[in-house]
Amino acid sequence: MRKIKLDKSIFNDFYWLNEPKKYYFENELVIETEPQTDFWQRTHYSFENDNGHALLTNFSDDFSFSAKFKFEPQTKYDQCGIMVRIDSENWIKISTEYENQEISRLGSVVTNLGYSDWATEDIGSEVNSLWYRVSKRGNDFLIENSFDGSKWSQMRITHLHQDFEEIKVGVYACSPKNSSFKAKVVEMNIDDNHWEAK
Repeated sequence: MRKIKLDKSIFNDFYWLNEPKKYYFENELVIETEPQTDFWQRTHYSFENDNGHALLTNFSDDFSFSAKFKFEPQTKYDQCGIMVRIDSENWIKISTEYENQEISRLGSVVTNLGYSDWATEDIGSEVNSLWYRVSKRGNDFLIENSFDGSKWSQMRITHLHQDFEEIKVGVYACSPKNSSFKAKVVEMNIDDNHWEAK
């Protein structure tokens, strides 16, 4: 397993998609989201948004990528987590989206050929720290979460339909409403694929 150092050296391998105006390092990466930023394509809401903040690197082989987040959401839909991306119409995001003071939505969005889905379960909004992990096997992906970074719970298995030779993975944060919040990336790890073959 390779632990990613969360300082300016990260830009040797990672790069911004929609760089936020304000972010900084203090033994963790702190992203201050900009208002009206989101990743979503068409389904139900009709709009197409691809302006959230994402810090990504490229992979051509199978992998497992995990990250720990702390978050202080302020407004409905404030979110941060992991992103896997081919292009604007083919991607996956894994996060907890703030709903209100009582509940938030732990879930994932899978966007295939320009249409997003959203699979969720309710968790208490007092939860403000979580691990997420995505493991790639070809065009298939295992999505998991953990409260301690050791015991992992499966969220879903999914597939990206668009063929690719290289794919991007990393962390993201956004605030779809007219708001901003601090998303803190505490740890990022790249590892061999943890997902056992059939």
